[in-house]
Amino acid sequence: MSKISSHFALAVMAALPLSMTPARAEPGGCLKYGAAGAVAGHMVHHGVLGAAGGCVTGMWRRHEYRKGVREKAAAYDKEHAGDAARLTPSSGSQSQQTSPSANGAAQAQPQ
Repeated sequence: MSKISSHFALAVMAALPLSMTPARAEPGGCLKYGAAGAVAGHMVHHGVLGAAGGCVTGMWRRHEYRKGVREKAAAYDKEHAGDAARLTPSSGSQSQQTSPSANGAAQAQPQ
């Protein structure tokens, strides 16, 4: 009985770091789809062929997902390009800036 409990404790300790990692919502890659393909292929007596096809499908699905993420990020960056310029302070490279005064007339402000 103690041998089973020690194996269980070892399995829990081995799985503990995996549970502490943040979850990412990415589609499965070669291993996940390959395992599913191997099971499906095993049902029709073509396990290796199913695993290879599942691996290729998994790599393609993950590639398409990451490509979509990059395109969305590029579209967001393009849409919000002026946000970074507004948030950073000016370096003072301009000689004079004009701003409206309290009475509505523009005044030149020295650096």
